[in-house]
Amino acid sequence: MSDLEISELIYDWNREAGDLVRPTQPVEFDDETLRDGLQSPSVVDPPIDTKIEILHLMDQLGIHTANIGLPGAGPRAVADVTRLAQEIVDAKLSIGANCAARTLQPDIDPVAEISQRTGLSIECCTFIGSSPIRQYAEGWELDWVLKTSQKAVDYAVKQGLQVMYVTEDTTRARPEALEKLYTTAIEAGASRICLADTVGHATPDGARNLVQWAKQLVARTGADVKVDWHGHRDRGFGLANALSAMVAGVDRVHGTGLGIGERVGNTEMDLLLVNLNLLGWIETDLSPLPEYCQRIAESTGVPLPVNYPVVGADAFRTGTGVHAAAVIKAEKKGEEWLADRVYSGVPAGMVGRHQRIEIGHMSGRSNVEYWLRSRGHDSCPELVDKIFELAKSSDHTLTDQEIEAVIEGAGAGRAG
Repeated sequence: MSDLEISELIYDWNREAGDLVRPTQPVEFDDETLRDGLQSPSVVDPPIDTKIEILHLMDQLGIHTANIGLPGAGPRAVADVTRLAQEIVDAKLSIGANCAARTLQPDIDPVAEISQRTGLSIECCTFIGSSPIRQYAEGWELDWVLKTSQKAVDYAVKQGLQVMYVTEDTTRARPEALEKLYTTAIEAGASRICLADTVGHATPDGARNLVQWAKQLVARTGADVKVDWHGHRDRGFGLANALSAMVAGVDRVHGTGLGIGERVGNTEMDLLLVNLNLLGWIETDLSPLPEYCQRIAESTGVPLPVNYPVVGADAFRTGTGVHAAAVIKAEKKGEEWLADRVYSGVPAGMVGRHQRIEIGHMSGRSNVEYWLRSRGHDSCPELVDKIFELAKSSDHTLTDQEIEAVIEGAGAGRAG
């Protein structure tokens, strides 16, 4: 069914005046799962073979760049970053690579060495704190931060690296300090600046205000410099801030699979891709998304909640009678798209999944009849009644094994 025909059945308030306006600039994505994502205190650092699998899934999802690590952290980090960079070259992946580095020569050197060794262009993301509170805690003076930044960016550029200059805690930094820092970095050769909501302080209004200010600053310099947004979700605004930053003109948005990362994590890359597809801002094949999320969850030891949007076990699963009845009626009309949308704001088919109807204490008989038919069983009234009675007396959604036991006990066969 065409989008025009669907729009006749779904009125979209999201497209009313005053809502998010599609960005005019092409927006890119930087996946931080293998760097910031692994800084979560609860994760297991996956083995390199698994990191390579995740890198390939990022590539399949059309993600533009991946942060493949912080090689300044030590020999193990250097080995993993080198292997990931080599994989991009050997497998001829489309995804680009960048690495985090403090504004220190010992952090920048291994990035340059890995780039030269593998023949892969690696963007160097040099970071330093920019907010008054961070500088006060560290005992830094702004002049020292400026000199350190200038020296680091200049050194990285002379090593042949593209440089993104990252101001940590940008969303709590004073504009006059940021102007000096960004101007210094741009003059030293930085090709990108990154606005970092390091502690998840920003609201969508704050993200928009900061991006607009930064774009104006870059325009005044006359330099060809792009602006990135790196958000955390301490206040739950990660995804909303990323969308606001995009509308305000940011060139690249950072995120991680399942939102893993420092403290409560980063903007969820998976949900960002889903929402941008639904908004019509990108057209990406999201069928690899469940595998991408599941692989990250399994390999890092971060549980995937059953109620996590789109890829959680319950995302397209219902045991409620009213909901199930609507899905069943939609299916009976012979329109798969209808069943996938009548009780779902995200079509399951978008990510290679399908609607599931279960049987529980909130179910109606139609749930039972559907469950039996869809699995090839006779839906005779006596069997339906037995399963229905069990469901009503249960405190949970019945498992397949529990239902099959009732079927076996009733001696019911499969439909011919």
